Amino acid sequence: MASLQDQLLKAGLTTKQKTRQANSDKRKKNKQQRSGVEHGASLQEQVKQDLAKSQADKLAKDSALNDVKKQKLASKEQTLRIKQILEHHQLTGVRGESEYNYTFNNKVKKLALNTITHKALVNGRLALCGLNETTYLVTSETAAKVAELDNTIVLVQNDKVAEQETDENDPYADYQIPDDLMW
Repeated sequence: MASLQDQLLKAGLTTKQKTRQANSDKRKKNKQQRSGVEHGASLQEQVKQDLAKSQADKLAKDSALNDVKKQKLASKEQTLRIKQILEHHQLTGVRGESEYNYTFNNKVKKLALNTITHKALVNGRLALCGLNETTYLVTSETAAKVAELDNTIVLVQNDKVAEQETDENDPYADYQIPDDLMW
């Protein structure tokens, strides 16, 4: 059985060119329906929506990257501020024969101090701070400032030892026991 187009051609009611044009229009219409776009205006709207979405995504991504950069910069500034405080307020010239043991990065370290400095460190007037594998001996006030910025920097800060009151009737008042007795 021949198609309707063939029958119309044989009857002379249509021409070959009109048949081709009708087939071409039919294919174009089917193709537009499959792609979901029926008119050029809706294609432009879709392009505008995609462009707006991509711009919003880019803006959100740029904002997140800027936040990360700001956090890194603030952290770096804080580390440099701490380092400047420690280097400026560091006590030097305190080497001696007494050793003070402390932990730094899960390792036990020794620091050779003179007896006055050792006693001040034990009594809480001095403190040890550590930054970038370097140990700093500073006053307790400086350690308190550093602790406000970053508490992990302070390695050793002993509580202040109150002077012991002596009893007037104590027969051994003249014989004080040292708290830093080495065995």
